[in-house]
Amino acid sequence: MIELGVNIDHVATLRQARRGIDPDPIWAAVEAHLGGADGITVHLREDRRHIQDDDVRRLRTHTQIKLNLEMAATSEMVAFACEVNPEMAMLVPEGRQEITTEGGLDVVGLRSSLAAPIQRLRDAGITVSAFVDAEPEQIRAAADLGVQVCEIHTGPYAAIFQSQGRDAQAPAVVGEIKKIAGAGEIIVRHGMRFNAGHALNYFNVQPIAALSGVRELHIGHAIVSRAVLVGLREAVRDMKRLMREAQAFGVR
Repeated sequence: MIELGVNIDHVATLRQARRGIDPDPIWAAVEAHLGGADGITVHLREDRRHIQDDDVRRLRTHTQIKLNLEMAATSEMVAFACEVNPEMAMLVPEGRQEITTEGGLDVVGLRSSLAAPIQRLRDAGITVSAFVDAEPEQIRAAADLGVQVCEIHTGPYAAIFQSQGRDAQAPAVVGEIKKIAGAGEIIVRHGMRFNAGHALNYFNVQPIAALSGVRELHIGHAIVSRAVLVGLREAVRDMKRLMREAQAFGVR
């Protein structure tokens, strides 16, 4: 059964706008759980623009669903992950000037520098995930390094979906879906878990949720944006329903 990991970074973005205490990401995690989330995702960035170290520690202590820590593969972040011990650590590229993560991790180019962080995380009992583009060589490199989960970057698909008038049958959209599906097949063939995420929303999620073998979707901005109007619990519940419908019945 497909699962939903809810990224609550932008709850912290709203709090950091005033450097205050509200809204508290811990309460957001609880509301997401009550809405049906299977896990919570946060990205502890080098510049601490939203999620803070203490947020991650409190999430680890006070939430009862799995925690996925997005992080750069730096010695500081690896040490922090080993201290906090999330269920999963997802290695992502990170740039200070980017608004959000842009592109997948270049596992091929960074192979020599990624080997030690991956091994250290695995030795700590943390499942290691890599956020990669839908490119076979990146997936194979991740498998060679002992990565257990590959999350396919769905940003390009989401951009094309929007540019084609949200038409899931448009040839360009179908091409992107086939590319992600092919990447998923390679992931599963290499014995890794196939996850997907980035820029998924209530309009474009179903073609991805319907793919064979996909285990988990990580979605944040769309859910938090809807939650501003309808509340987080309902926003999560709506997304989960769309995902489960697509998996059970396909895209309608």
